Amino acid sequence: MPQDIFSQSATLSTWLAEKALPLWREKGVDATGGGFVETIDMAGEPTRANRRARVQPRQVYCFAEAGRRGWGGDWKSAAEGGLAYFDRVYLQPTGFYGALADADGHLIDASFDLYNQAFALLAFAYLAEVFPDRKPEMIERSNGLRQRLETHCKHPLIGFEEDDPSRLPLCSNPHMHLFEACLASEEVEGFDQVAWSNLADEIAHLAMDHFIDGDTGALREFFDHDWAPYPGDKGRIVEPGHLFEWAWLLLRWAERRGSAEAIVKARRLFAIGEAHGICPTRNVAVMTLLDDFSVADPIARLWPQTEWLKASVRFAALTDGAERERYLASAARAAAALGFFLETPVAGLWRDKQKPDGIFVEEPAPASSFYHILCAIYEAEDCLARL
Repeated sequence: MPQDIFSQSATLSTWLAEKALPLWREKGVDATGGGFVETIDMAGEPTRANRRARVQPRQVYCFAEAGRRGWGGDWKSAAEGGLAYFDRVYLQPTGFYGALADADGHLIDASFDLYNQAFALLAFAYLAEVFPDRKPEMIERSNGLRQRLETHCKHPLIGFEEDDPSRLPLCSNPHMHLFEACLASEEVEGFDQVAWSNLADEIAHLAMDHFIDGDTGALREFFDHDWAPYPGDKGRIVEPGHLFEWAWLLLRWAERRGSAEAIVKARRLFAIGEAHGICPTRNVAVMTLLDDFSVADPIARLWPQTEWLKASVRFAALTDGAERERYLASAARAAAALGFFLETPVAGLWRDKQKPDGIFVEEPAPASSFYHILCAIYEAEDCLARL
């Protein structure tokens, strides 16, 4: 008998509140130098790995959202300290954030990446909600960064370039996280709702008209300057995790805007991911397909499992009858897949990569996965509560 998604969700919520959040608050916050560590090893100790910029605002989001939802640990100093470190170490005179620092907080790669700016925007939106006294500051920072991006790398047709001067390929992935930041920002009272909603609409249409193939309904990763698929195999790449993640985001946008087209596109993205992106023997979402839906990379990473869970529970909340039951069954499979990755020697950690033979790669747990895990667990709580 497959496990019931409601009990799985409760188990995941308990693990998050009682194991993961306490562990990452104690060991994942650098009490000496500030900021968040990049990884924690399987013995439960932080490593001295270089720190990607994206990890800092992602962890800020995690602790801010945990606090908003009533987690009793010390989330405030983690969230505020994380932002202060992010600013101190990564913020450039341009107003953009650099890419990589060492464990001592020395910036070693100051390059621009749209992806990293998107997560800064996401953090600003969540901090505005949990620190009311800092909301005016977050409004100003949010508007300022959005306007700088529009000046620096707006694409002449739609969406954004990768940098200025332009470089190829153009990518759907940073737009996905920018879309997520838009959806969060348009809901924060006092933020520039019109600007954020307009940008969300633009990215939704970019995805539906250009990222998603008109014939197959699959979403590609890499594009030429005119938003045509990038030449060669790179332009054929389709990631099941991103099919699920885009489906989840488009459903959220569709529910707010009343867009039937977005629901149709999201349904197709999910169907492709479920039919072709799940390994039938391991029951986990794999990393990469090609545009003919053949498997290009059978490695399974943790994060696609979380996106599978988010999309399936969101579909379940928006459907009924037999269709709802089918999505709930898919959510139960996704929760089970995620559960494989959470079986670690120290509770509260996770595995990142499962090889095709089902063996996990022995390596430290990356902090970057926490954003995916926490969001999926809270999304499951919310969507199941709607049923």
